[in-house]
Amino acid sequence: MKKSYNIKILGQELSVLSDAEDEHVAIIVQFVNERIEEVLKSANNLKNLDVAILAALNISEELLKLKGVNKELCNYLESGTEKLIQLIEEAS
Repeated sequence: MKKSYNIKILGQELSVLSDAEDEHVAIIVQFVNERIEEVLKSANNLKNLDVAILAALNISEELLKLKGVNKELCNYLESGTEKLIQLIEEAS
């Protein structure tokens, strides 16, 4: 069941709906605000929209890297599992 949350990102108050628990929503908001702060520290005189876009790009880059790592780990586990199954079948 979706719940309404009032959050604040980049000084803007927003009302969002989420199935997530209160604590999880708070963690996400904190994460986004931290990334925005990183952008603000590294660049001066940016418009809020530019800051938001740069933060979104940074978060997207991190997500895509993690997806790549996850895929590599899944492939590694799948390969190892297949080898174990083959060894078990050969031993039977």
